[in-house]
Amino acid sequence: MTGTDSASRAGADGEPRPPAIVLLSRNPGMRRLVDRALRRRYAADYQVLTCETVADATEALAALARDGVPPAVVLAGFGEAEADGLEVLTDLPVARTALRVAVVRWGDWGTARPIFDAIGMGRVDRWVTCPELPTDEEFHLAMTEFLHEAAARRGTAFEAVRLVGQRWDPRAQQLRDIFDRNRVPTGFYDADSEAGRAVLDGAGLTDPALPVVILPFRPGHPVLQNPTAIQIADAFGLFEPVADDEEFDVAIVGAGPAGLGAAVYAASEGLRTIVLETEAMGGQAGTSSLIRNYLGFPAGISGSRLAASAYQQAWTFGARFHFSRAATGLSSEGGRHAVHLSDGTAVRTAAVIVATGAAYRRLGVPEIDALQGRGVFYGATVSEGAAMHDQEVFVAGGANSAGQAAAHLARYAARVTLLVRRATLAETMSEYLIRAIGSAPNIEVRYRTEIVGATGTEFLESLRLRDLDTGTEETVHGVLFLLIGAEPHSQWLGEAVAKDRRGYVLTGNDVAGGSAHADALGQGPAMLETSVPGVFAVGDVRRGSVKRVASAVGEGALAVGLVHSYLRRVRAAR
Repeated sequence: MTGTDSASRAGADGEPRPPAIVLLSRNPGMRRLVDRALRRRYAADYQVLTCETVADATEALAALARDGVPPAVVLAGFGEAEADGLEVLTDLPVARTALRVAVVRWGDWGTARPIFDAIGMGRVDRWVTCPELPTDEEFHLAMTEFLHEAAARRGTAFEAVRLVGQRWDPRAQQLRDIFDRNRVPTGFYDADSEAGRAVLDGAGLTDPALPVVILPFRPGHPVLQNPTAIQIADAFGLFEPVADDEEFDVAIVGAGPAGLGAAVYAASEGLRTIVLETEAMGGQAGTSSLIRNYLGFPAGISGSRLAASAYQQAWTFGARFHFSRAATGLSSEGGRHAVHLSDGTAVRTAAVIVATGAAYRRLGVPEIDALQGRGVFYGATVSEGAAMHDQEVFVAGGANSAGQAAAHLARYAARVTLLVRRATLAETMSEYLIRAIGSAPNIEVRYRTEIVGATGTEFLESLRLRDLDTGTEETVHGVLFLLIGAEPHSQWLGEAVAKDRRGYVLTGNDVAGGSAHADALGQGPAMLETSVPGVFAVGDVRRGSVKRVASAVGEGALAVGLVHSYLRRVRAAR
């Protein structure tokens, strides 16, 4: 085994050793090329440990664990000369926060299917092609992404925001979740810890109203005590007032995948576009730790990263974003619409795209709902994942979001139990997730099971489960994540916009009267148009939508084309 000069110097002056990049390849040619690339770029910030044998790699990882040094990425060769490379990579004692990455030679097509299967089953995280040249930027682009994800898993990323609060306070947990979903680098400090007290002392606070949000990146380092969402948005410098006489071509309500998809296409095609978002970009998809079935990302992408990239893309094209103001009503008159907001203002627009999505449905068990944020979490698997180290974790739900949550939490928890009311996952979950869950050694699925009770005052102490077939009840202990069904965010639309009995917005031929319905221009509702002409609905808020990120983005893009047609007809009629 060989190491870098930085590894030999680490610890000599008492400073903590940097994270490690560990390479195992029994192929001398591959080992030389990858080792050269890693040392030239990363040796200043990481320990680069190159191993020739499985025994060397096992010992290197054990030594890192003894020294408390986290491995960031563990790479292992796979190919003709290392046919068992995937099995070796799977069996190595790798820390749960590290990424397992298979390295292959370009053109070795036979490695593709086994790697994809291993990733799909959760045995391997990523793959990368061996760098053939001294400056192989494709390799380094992939490595940068791996190291960034590993840093996020360890919680050692740059802190643009410092949040101080009680560990299990629901408001503090909500803020952590919002910051994580918006990809704001955040450091959380328990107010009762020595580090938390030091942060408060540094801010000159002795008896603050928790939680406290400190913004070191802003002029004057603003310190906010128990702030509202509007106060946070204003302190971030995100709020750009809308003038009373300002009118947009289209107002998009909601910044989930459907809303962001609409924003990118509307702004890129020259429409004056504003996006209204009350909480966090990405909607429910923003809470997904890894989406593997979205077009163009073969290794997968986190929901928050996908949303942040879409936001930047829409913003680059000129879309305006209005954060932390919730839509409270919609009024229409003379072919014009106004979206009324929670701060008492209104946004005037020629057309509206409703993309407010849906929220995870509440369980309806009073003891459970009373403990939200204190051992009971709706979504929040990304922000709370690292805190589940060695915990017993239960995930309620049977759709893709629950499967992604279980796979993510299994990196940290001692055991994850998926609680499913149905007798199978086949009807509600993608095949790749079913395979990943089935192959994970610390994930168990309990079918035909529901939660009927809980105990706990300050924190969840126990759950009571019932077998739906036998009626037998059992008490278990652990932390609970709920991802069960959805309730559409459509109440703010009032009675003018037709909905079904569950609150999903009706569009196109589903509108009462179907094609017989006609607007002031003699046209029936378009495919995504609601009962109010010029108001369109896309994504999870719409009845009949396909609950997938790709379809939501597609609906957003399609709605923009329908908005163009509507605006042309309105302008031609004037």
